[in-house]
This record gives sequence, C-alpha cells and structure tokens, in this order.
Amino acid sequence: MSELFKRTHMCGSLNIENVGHEVVLNGWVAKQRSLGGLIFADLRDKSGIVQIAFDDNTEKSVFEKAEALRSEYVVGVKGIVKERASKNPNMPTGDIEVAATDLIIYSEADTPPIYIKDDDNVDDNLRLKYRYLDLRKLKMQENIRFRHKVCKLARDYFDENGFTEIETPILIKSTPEGARDYLVPSRVNQGRFYALPQSPQLFKQLLMVSGCDRYMQIAKCFRDEDLRADRQPEFTQIDLEMSFVDQDDVINMQEGFLKRLFSELMGIEIQTPLPRIPYDEAMERYGSDKPDTRFGFELKSLNQAVAGSEFKVFADALANGGDVRGICIDNGSGNFSRKDIDKLTDQTKHYGAKGVVWMRIEENEIKSSVNKFFTQEELNDIAKVFDAKVGDLILIVADKPKVVFDSLGFLRRHIAGLMGLLDDKKFNLLWVTDFPMFEKDDETGELKAMHHPFTHPKEEDIHLLDSEPEKVKADAYDIVLNGVELGGGSIRIHEKDLQAKMFKVLKLTDEECQEKFGFLLEAFKYGAPPHGGLAYGLDRLVMLLTGEHSIREVMAFPKNQNAQCMVCEAPGVVEDEQLVELGLCVK
Repeated sequence: MSELFKRTHMCGSLNIENVGHEVVLNGWVAKQRSLGGLIFADLRDKSGIVQIAFDDNTEKSVFEKAEALRSEYVVGVKGIVKERASKNPNMPTGDIEVAATDLIIYSEADTPPIYIKDDDNVDDNLRLKYRYLDLRKLKMQENIRFRHKVCKLARDYFDENGFTEIETPILIKSTPEGARDYLVPSRVNQGRFYALPQSPQLFKQLLMVSGCDRYMQIAKCFRDEDLRADRQPEFTQIDLEMSFVDQDDVINMQEGFLKRLFSELMGIEIQTPLPRIPYDEAMERYGSDKPDTRFGFELKSLNQAVAGSEFKVFADALANGGDVRGICIDNGSGNFSRKDIDKLTDQTKHYGAKGVVWMRIEENEIKSSVNKFFTQEELNDIAKVFDAKVGDLILIVADKPKVVFDSLGFLRRHIAGLMGLLDDKKFNLLWVTDFPMFEKDDETGELKAMHHPFTHPKEEDIHLLDSEPEKVKADAYDIVLNGVELGGGSIRIHEKDLQAKMFKVLKLTDEECQEKFGFLLEAFKYGAPPHGGLAYGLDRLVMLLTGEHSIREVMAFPKNQNAQCMVCEAPGVVEDEQLVELGLCVK
C-alpha cells in the first residue's frame, strides 16, 4: 500500500481555536483554484469543507502536485492552521485555512457525471445511478448521520426501558397484510415460496408468547406496491411490542421516546401528554385520519343549513345519505382566481368529487357559483356556519361521506401548501385513536379489518361484534406529525374465543384461518399475555425531522419510481441455469 497520512482532524471540525496547530487531513477535492503563484483547494470529508492554501512558502514538489489537483481527487494533506485574511462567512470553517506543507494524491478522478454540491438540480434518476457520488454532498451526509442518531437514540431509550432488541426472520410465509408480498422461490422446496416480511407483526406477537416481555427492532420491511414520495418497496420500521399493557401504557412509553428524540436531536421541548383525537372527530374536523393541525380551514357540516334546499346537488346528496360540507379559507378570495378554483375542482375529481361549489365573501354581497339557486340571505346563513368574514373563500363538496372527507381533506392541506402555511419548522404531534374495527371492501362490499384481524376491539364494543360489527371501534392508535402518519399500532387480541369471533365476522373459515395464521393460533393455545405495540416508519420520521419531502433523501440507496436500483441495475435477468434450479420458467 502507498504511504498513508494518518488523519488528526476532520475537515469541518477546524476553527479559529486551531490556529497554529499542525493538522493532517484526508478527503476529496471539492474544487481547485490556481492564481499563478497561489493555489487554493477546498477539501471535503463527511464533516464539511476547509480551504487548503499552497503559496511561495510551499515546497516546490508539493506545489507541483497541487497544480495537478482536480475535482474529486482523493488526497491527504499536512499543514498548519492559519487565520484567513479574507474570511468566508458562508463556510463554517471560513475563518481559517490550512497552509499545506505536504500533499499525497491517493487516487485521481474522472470528471464526475453530476456536480457534488447541495443545490445541484440534476435529474433524480441520474442522482440515483451515481448515488455514491450524490452521497458525497454535505446535505446527504448530514441526513444519513441524522438517521444514524435517530436509530441510536431509539436503541438507547428502549434498552433503558427494558426492551430487548431481537431480529426476526426475513424469509417467511406469505400472510395477508394489505399489500402485495415480494416472493422468493425455494430451491430446496421447489414449487414453494418464501415471502419477504411486510412487517414483523406475527413474529413480534410470538415473542410476547415467548415471555420476552418487551421487544424492539430496527426492522427491514418490504411491500410490492406503487411508489410515491414517502413510500419505497423496502423500508425500515422502529418496531415495538410490550406485554401486560393497555393503550395508555404504550402511548406513554412512546411519548417519552418522542420527547427525548425532539429534545436531544432537534433542540425542541415538546409538551406531553400529546393531544388525542378520536378517528371520527379527526374525519369530521379535518377530513383525514392523519390531520395536519398547523393551520385552520376545518371542515364544517352544512347539512342543516342547506336542508330543504332545491339545489339538486345538495338535495340529492342528503337524500342518498350523503353529506354537504365545506371549508373556509381565511383571506382566500384574493388568492384564488376562477381559473385557480377550476384547477382545484379538477384535482378533487381524483377523490371522486363531481364538483366544488365556491363562495366569495365580499363587502356588500356574496358571490358564488350557485348564486342563481340561493338568495343572499341563504348564502349568508351558510357563511355564518364558518364565521366567514370579508375576503374569505368557502369551498363546498356534496357527495357520499367518504368522497366529501377525502376531497376536502385534500383541499385544506393542498391550499395551505399553496398559501405557504406548511411550516417545516413547526412540529404538531398528536394521536388519532378509536379507529373503526372494520371497513367495507370497495369491490366485494364485505367487511375487512381496517388494521389487521388481531387488533383488539374496544372493551365496550365487543358486544356489537355479533349484531352491528360496523359500529365496533378498535383499540388502535396512530401517531401523526404534520399530516403524516409516523407510526401506528394497537392492543392485540390474546383471547381464543374473541379471536374466533373476529374471524367469524370476517367470514374466514377454520381452514383459511389455519392456512393463514395457523402457527400464531397454535402458539396462543399455550398461554398468551395481553400485549400491544407500535411501529414507526423510520424513513418518514427522519424525512420530516430533516425537512425533506421525499424519503429517498434520507435513504442511502433507494429505488426509483419504477422500483429499480439504479446503482446495481436491479431487478435484473438471471441465467437459465438458476431458473432450472428453482423449478421456474419465465414466459
């Protein structure tokens, strides 16, 4: 191996207190500037950038090597820290520079296909293809280090509270979890398949049966589903389970973790206990089970205000058991033209809405898209529901409740974004509780578990399982930050009779139960403690805390929008011999 300069400092750690010290640095050349008898090179490592100076006092052989430096050369530098004559207030190390006394070039570099700078707006696929270069950016280094700190803090906190970190299998049996499984063919057992886990749910419950009492894991999970900004085919959970607990115990434990996380890593003291909002209230007020409370624009019911109206859209919605609701945008009238409102209306069609009624509150009248169907007095009655004032804009949707909630939930947050009200430096945490136990399948109309079939119903609703299961509430809870679900969990069923009743409501036969969950049901025969837990989406958590808008910005090697790894070009074609070994053929 060639000579190695043993590092004494990281580039970004140097400051005015180091003046006069001899230092040894290693890193990449961010850029080189030659001014004839003076050469400056910015040296970068994961901690930051520092300026290296070569001048008339530099030994000739060292100066000649400095003249050859180009971007992304990997080098070692020895030198003396000096105070800069012209300081750079935009650099953390801008008060000093290192006067080089020796230089070694470890490796040269071709011109990189992307610029190594934080504000480079290069195409995402190019960034992902050359991710090892993209990761050299200081912002990406900071994001990856922050993620590491979150993981370390989680491990420390839960260890101090009696949790044991346990790894669960990656090759498991396919079980119904709500999304498509990634399947892995077995060579030894041809014709049979493993699945990659969508979560460690069943195994962490088995660990409670095993008596481990409190479990945690930084768990890799996999889901074969369409991608978006906060979704990847492989993702990471901070996964937790506890024995002999109720909902309050689980929530209190998590609030302690969140309080410490925000205090130590963000310098923010959050007030606990956090607000808890029942699911029904969240939908009524925000049109979402993950409400963003950084701004207003809450939903209001207009069912009473428009009862008896001859306006067909409202009348038909109410006659068919639907809803008429709206939101009031403070000072929104001047911010949204008719063209803007038409665009918003088109966007709500993705949520099933057939249209949006608008009302502008002006000084002497209310202008509306339904003026010919309502008197000014009737429009005033609607405006009073919102306590609307001059300059406000009211948007109304009438349809089935789900369409109304989804459309207005989208509009309130989308409009808040357009108006600059989504402050990334404001962190509103809350719990959503008391979810419905079941929801109707859109295709079959049959009931299905909203979370999973092992979620415990609220004790006071168990008697409704036989007669009115659609009214049963679950002992389930989600932790929400700024309109994003950070994590969710529930108290689990541990009683055999109650579990059997749950399967009956879901119309699962004994054979189906045995096929899908047999190993868990078998374990429960031998004594299962009351237990419950929660899982955080680590990627989403880090994304929000770093102010990013995509989880790809906080993952080292994410997939692109087509679930492809641009670095290693996965998924790829395999040799026919491998397929034969697995008993497979590709058509």
